Amino acid sequence: MSNPASPPRGPLAQLSVTAPAFVQRFSSTPRGARLARRLAAHQLDRWGFPHGGALSDAAVLIVAELAANAVTHGRVAGRDFELRLERAAGAVLRIEVTDTRGEQRPPGPGELPRADPEQVGGRGLLLVEALADRWCVLDRVPPGKTVRAELDVPARLTPDR
Repeated sequence: MSNPASPPRGPLAQLSVTAPAFVQRFSSTPRGARLARRLAAHQLDRWGFPHGGALSDAAVLIVAELAANAVTHGRVAGRDFELRLERAAGAVLRIEVTDTRGEQRPPGPGELPRADPEQVGGRGLLLVEALADRWCVLDRVPPGKTVRAELDVPARLTPDR
C-alpha cells in the first residue's frame, strides 16, 4: 500500500494536476478584501506567475480594487463577496469579483467619468480599465453583480503547469 502523500510513480508521475480556477468567498470587510488580495497573489504564484512579475502585479492590483469596491459599495450585511480567478482558454487570466448588491451597479467600460483631482476616491475602476485587456459588469441571479476583468497572458508567460 502506498503512502497518499508520496509522489505518484509510473504513468501517473507525468501528470500535472493544477486546478484551472480558484474560487473563495470572503467577509465583506476590509480584512476580507486584504485576504482576497493576498490569496490571489499566492494562487497566481502557484500557477507560475511569480510575485513581482508584471502580470501578477496587474492581476493583484485588479483584485485589490474590485475587492475594495465590493466591500465599500457592494456590501450587504451578513453577505460575503466572492473572488474567482480562472486560467481560461486562449491564454487568458480571468478575474471576477461578485457581490450581492445588484441595485448599485458601477459604470461599465467606456462609461467611467474622468477622475476629479479634487476628489480623494473614485479611481478604482479607472485603474481596472487601464490594467485589464477587457472588463465588464455582469448581472447575477439571485440579485447581485459580477465585475469581470481579463488579462491576456503572453505566450512566454504561459505556465507549463
